[in-house]
This record gives sequence, structure tokens and C-alpha cells, in this order.
Amino acid sequence: MPKVISISKYIPPFQINQLATKEIAQELFKDKITNLDRYLRVFENTEIEKRHFTKNVDWYKQEHTFEEKNNIYIESSVQYGSEAIKKCLHNDVYLNEQIHFEEIDAIFFISSTGIATPTIEAKIMNILPFANHTKRIPIWGLGCAGGVAGLSRAFDYCKAYPHSKVIVLSIELCSLTFQKNDASKSNIVGMSLFADGVAALCVVGDEVNADQLSTLNTLPHISCTQSVFMKNSEDIMGWDVTNDGLSVIFSRHIPTLVNSWLSPVVHSFLEQHDLNIDDINHFIAHPGGKKVIEAYKSCLHMSDDLLQPSLTVLQQYGNMSSPTVLYVLDLVMRQHVKQGSIGLAIALGPGFSAELALLTWK
Repeated sequence: MPKVISISKYIPPFQINQLATKEIAQELFKDKITNLDRYLRVFENTEIEKRHFTKNVDWYKQEHTFEEKNNIYIESSVQYGSEAIKKCLHNDVYLNEQIHFEEIDAIFFISSTGIATPTIEAKIMNILPFANHTKRIPIWGLGCAGGVAGLSRAFDYCKAYPHSKVIVLSIELCSLTFQKNDASKSNIVGMSLFADGVAALCVVGDEVNADQLSTLNTLPHISCTQSVFMKNSEDIMGWDVTNDGLSVIFSRHIPTLVNSWLSPVVHSFLEQHDLNIDDINHFIAHPGGKKVIEAYKSCLHMSDDLLQPSLTVLQQYGNMSSPTVLYVLDLVMRQHVKQGSIGLAIALGPGFSAELALLTWK
């Protein structure tokens, strides 16, 4: 089975605590929203302690065109992505020896927060010495579900080509989509949750000698994956494209939807592989927010211990969209997981959709 052999994070340069973001929202919207204090309570109920952004606080208080924001997205993504890939392939925590850029057969690039053609991985290939036959597979628009989707597509590729080493690069600069003049509740909620983040992971096929490369006694093998799509649910989450950029669609019904819809999806997936929820030792869930984590706990009867890695990532980094679940996976992998442990990776995104992957540590 294809396996994750290394993972890295890149942390954008500007850290801000949650109280400071609330104060910014209060300053920006005090003359635009009546009963603003009621809206601002969301900042106190997220469980988030701090987040990381691409620009400093003052930048977000100013007017910026879609063109300007997107140019920053491209420039920053190329810089951050290059660093994340270098850290992934030259990683003393996970690797006994460096993996050379020329050994990478494919790059899966995951993003939803900016637009570039050629896509970001092509620009990175002009900086890092990848082979010129490296396959490029950009995947755009899956939002928060993109991290598990990237893991799943890497699994598909390495099953088909078991000698392969592939990179999944997930970059989301959610802060650049902030709409200064949008007084909607969705924009306020997005401002309270979203952050910038980057993750890169390396997945290898069965014919790669992972034991020689890895520092770990056990690695997460991807045994199966599944995508689940809910028809006629486009209004739950996503973007509206406006003259000012990407404006967030964020339904208040998401936690309720998770409660009612997710349980049969997960149980059906596990039953196909003769498992039930009690067999899961590690729950690698995208922490969309405090209410989403509570919905996981309620509908799947998850213990606090299983949810702790997701909560820790939410507290320290916020909701970074697609990279967030990969930060959770990194946190779990660093625990030196026992042989035979089973993990369930899950993330929800626009569509409305779920991406699931079953992992076994061997």
C-alpha cells in the first residue's frame, strides 16, 4: 500500500492572536453593522488562540484590488511552497537520507485561494531542480476537503505506479480573500476562523524502499479512500467571485449538517472494510471550527483524546483550509504510532462533499 514517508509545514511570517483579530473586526465594521457586539462573540467561541497571516495587521485594514491580492498569492505561494517542499524532502525528523528533487515523479498541487496559469507548481519547478518530465496535477476548488483529496489522489497514482515518489503540496492564503467592505455574517465568521498555511507531504509506492528512507518504526499506509458528494448543496460553502476578489460562502447550518449527514457516510465507509468507529485509534480530522469538532464528537461518538490533535491544530493555527488536516497528520505521525494502529482522515469541503482515507500504521 502507498505510504506517507515525510511531511512538512511552512508557517507564514505574521502571527496574530485571536483578541487582536476581534479588535480589527470591531474597528473595520463598527459603522457598518448594527449590534456588532453580537457578531463579534464568534471570535471568543472558536477555541483559536493564534493564527498566521501573509501580511501584517495594517495591510488588512487597507483597500486592495483582486489583482493586487492575487499577485501576492502567486508570489507568496511560490516562496512558501518551495520552502515546504525542501523541508519535506530534506527532513531529519522523518528521513534518514535526503530525497532528491529529480526522484519525484509527480506533484499534486492543492489550493482554492488564488488563481495562477501556469499553476504554482510549474513556477516552483523553475526554482527547484525537478526533472522536466515530472507530472503536474493541479487540483483547484476543493477548499477544506483538498488536503485529504490530495492524499487520496497520491494514493491512486502510487498504486498505479508503485515505483513512484510523489509530492502533495497544499497552499491556502485565506487571509488574502478577506473582504474589507463585506458586512455579511459569513465574512465575519470567516475572519474569525481562517488563516494562512502550507503543507507538503511525500507519498511513495510499494516498490520504494521506505524502511531504508524512514526514521520511523511505523508509517501510515493508505489502504483505501472515498469521495462523497451531496447534490444540490452549492450554497453551503465556497466562493462568490466579486470585483474585490473571492467572497466567502459559509452557511450557519454546517455543524447541523455534519451532525445529520456525516455519521452514515463514515459508518458506511468503515463497514466496507469490516471496521467500525471503535476500531479507529487516530482521528485525523480537518478542524473546521469548534462547532465542527463538537459535531464530530456528537455524531461519531468520538472521545476527547481522539479529537485532541485536531483541536490543538485549530488552537495554534486556525482553519487554514486544505493544509489544516495535513498539520493534524503531522502531529499524529510525530507520536511514533504503534504497529497496527488504524487512522481515519476526513475533511469536508464545498460541493458539499467529504473526502475520507483509511490509514494503517505498519
